[in-house]
Amino acid sequence: MATAGDGVASDRAASDGVAADRVAVDRVGADRFASGRRVWDDLRSAVGMAVVGAEEPLRLIVTALLADGHVLIEDVPGTGKTLLARAVARALTLDSKRIQGTPDLLPVDVTGSSLYEGGSLRFAPGPVFTNVLLVDEINRATPRTQSALLEAMQERQVSIEGTTRPLPDPFIVLATENPIEFEGTFALPQAQLDRFLLRVRIGYPDEPSERTISRRYQVAAEPLEAIEPILDGPRLIALRDEVRRIRVAEEVEAYGVAVVRATRVHADLQLGASPRASVALYRAAQAAAFLAGRDFVLPDDIKAVAAPVLGHRLVVDLDRSLRGASTDSALTEILATVPVPPFGYG
Repeated sequence: MATAGDGVASDRAASDGVAADRVAVDRVGADRFASGRRVWDDLRSAVGMAVVGAEEPLRLIVTALLADGHVLIEDVPGTGKTLLARAVARALTLDSKRIQGTPDLLPVDVTGSSLYEGGSLRFAPGPVFTNVLLVDEINRATPRTQSALLEAMQERQVSIEGTTRPLPDPFIVLATENPIEFEGTFALPQAQLDRFLLRVRIGYPDEPSERTISRRYQVAAEPLEAIEPILDGPRLIALRDEVRRIRVAEEVEAYGVAVVRATRVHADLQLGASPRASVALYRAAQAAAFLAGRDFVLPDDIKAVAAPVLGHRLVVDLDRSLRGASTDSALTEILATVPVPPFGYG
């Protein structure tokens, strides 16, 4: 015959079981999101074998990889744009190809074309059919050739001779651009700039880093040879799926959208950010939180990626630019004036 004590013991056992299950779930969640920090540490160590003093640009590139986005690396010549892109590609166990942007580069040189062999046509895929596509000096290619990348970057497919061909998964474009020289270059249209999840600027290294760079070439003629691949395609895809599960509280989501909408009414800006920018900011903030080892997004994550995600999507009013206005100053003002939610832990 059951007694009251048996019921209490049964309830206690059930409660202990639920608590144990909750602890197990929390431990699994902690282990899962701690993998973000491990991925960052591993990639930073691997790429650091060849690239010095570019930790923040590397973090942004890894953020884009985890958010399934493309990256525009923009800076003056000699700052290591191509080296950084090649180092990241080498650290991934993925197929990679490189395109050198030149005025005589044709769209078929990117997408591929059909060849007549043995009485029939055979499709010869271009370099776009890869996992990591390095486009060096993309602004030296003609607009016609640049447009060949539009469908590939947005839809992960290309239409060639009436046939739509899917691209491999993952597919990532790492493009470099020199913003100083204008002779023999073609500015990227806003439609194409909008396809890049974020823009990275490297800048000049500090003195100790520059001395390390100079010394490194005494040890090896090609520092890239020291990089060991550490992340393969299936693992990258799995990490992307984990990033999509990062929690974004309604207040934090509203804050991100408010930042984007503020660019459309700012007096210094002729063109504000599009709804695609809201999506990009959301995804990049999730990836930033993941790399920090959290399963939720903070307003600080949105602030950290706002300039790289939004800067290249904005156009400064011409009259205002003559008075010193810039996208950087406009974004700084927006981030300082848009109210930040006091919480947002999901």
